[in-house]
Amino acid sequence: QVQPAESGGGVVQAGDSLTLSCSVSGGTFVGDDMVAWYRQAPGKEREVIVTITWDAGSGHYAESMRGRFTNYRNYHENRACLHMNGLKPEDTCLYYCNMQRDSVLYWGQGTQVPVSS
Repeated sequence: QVQPAESGGGVVQAGDSLTLSCSVSGGTFVGDDMVAWYRQAPGKEREVIVTITWDAGSGHYAESMRGRFTNYRNYHENRACLHMNGLKPEDTCLYYCNMQRDSVLYWGQGTQVPVSS
């Protein structure tokens, strides 16, 4: 069974940049896979950052996430990436990747990004 797996999290300072990656354990991303990045702050609901179709388009960003977050595909390594600029303490969250294939949704375990002030 395929399973998204996030990596790249860790403690950063306010103002730093960080890139997270999502790969597929047990498989690869293919054509029509829908891939999305979410995040969840302590005590808050999970919120979407960006959704993409693996093989097409630049992605659809949530309005509040435009500007400091950029997604891209690393086709050579078959990874979906999320680059984050100008991190703030309020960006401290558990960041998740999910993928949807054939109407089945798979979630990763998340990667923690604590941002210190």
